[in-house]
Amino acid sequence: MTTATPTSQPQAPFGEPNPSAPGAAPTAESRGFSIASLVLGLVSIVASSTFFVPVAGLVLGVMALQREPQSRTMAIWGIVLNGVMLAGTVLFTIGALVFGLAMLPFAFL
Repeated sequence: MTTATPTSQPQAPFGEPNPSAPGAAPTAESRGFSIASLVLGLVSIVASSTFFVPVAGLVLGVMALQREPQSRTMAIWGIVLNGVMLAGTVLFTIGALVFGLAMLPFAFL
C-alpha cells in the first residue's frame, strides 16, 4: 500500500501572483521607458528647437536599455532620434551665437 503525498508548489508572498500556479496568467512585458523614448524622439523632430525633450528621451532610452531587454529596438531608435536632434539643437545654438557675436559690431551703426 502506498500513500500519496500532495505535491507542493512554491508559495508567492501575500498579494503577489504565483507564476508557477496552474492557470496563472503570464506576466506582462514592460515597455514604458522604450515607448516613451521613441515618442519623445519623434516629438523632438517636430519641436527640434527645444533642449529638454531630447535630453529626457535620451535618459529614458538609456534606462530602457538597462531595464527592458525585450524592447531593445525601440529604445535604440529613441536614443538615435533624440541624440541626432540634440546634436542638431546644440550645433544650431552654437552657430546662432557665433553669428550673433560676429554681427555685434554692426548692431550700433
